[in-house]
Amino acid sequence: MSNIGVWENAEPGVTRKILQPGKTLMLMEVHFEPGAVGYEHAHPHEQLSYCLKGAIEFTIDGEKQVIRQGESVVIPSGARHGVTALEASALLDSFTPLRDDLIK
Repeated sequence: MSNIGVWENAEPGVTRKILQPGKTLMLMEVHFEPGAVGYEHAHPHEQLSYCLKGAIEFTIDGEKQVIRQGESVVIPSGARHGVTALEASALLDSFTPLRDDLIK
């Protein structure tokens, strides 16, 4: 069974929905409860995150940056990164190439 278009739990207080991917580009909507943490990780994919609502603190290779509704951040391939929701928030994440590790 595919997880495309289905809300699923990621980390505590974090849910995500993978949208229909293209051949080399994909989108994922991610919702955060206040204080929820997206654990630090790295992947070979380039990522761009756009804040749909709220405020999110990103840590990218040790550097902290807060984005709010209408702002975005680029995460280079291989960069270690994680997030903390400063309030109820939502992101639209894009990845290239496809995150085959997330698509089921």
